[in-house]
Amino acid sequence: MNALHQAKTAYGSTQKTTRTSRGIEYEAFARITHALKVAEAKGKQGFRELAMALHQNRQLWTILASDVSEESNALPEELRARIFYLAEFTNFHTRRILKDEASAEVLVDVNSSIMRGLRAGAVAK
Repeated sequence: MNALHQAKTAYGSTQKTTRTSRGIEYEAFARITHALKVAEAKGKQGFRELAMALHQNRQLWTILASDVSEESNALPEELRARIFYLAEFTNFHTRRILKDEASAEVLVDVNSSIMRGLRAGAVAK
């Protein structure tokens, strides 16, 4: 290995990417949605993984509901109300999944819609 290669290797990866709030939210939704899909596909054998993914999903939606309930939140009031409603729906539907009365497909669809919105908003800026 020559000195030039060592210098490029040592200093080449020092640039950090700037992560936006939208990007962080998108990554959280993507990670959790993927976990829901994988666990759901395993059927009964994936119940433990599904329960963990559902818990993470519920935590994410609880954070979002808390955030949009703050008066200082800059989102339009109608959008804040819709996000809050989706958080309540997520809680309700999660209970049904855990009782084996429903599938996680609806939650995957909701999360995927949110991800599309986050991605579209990032492109528009």
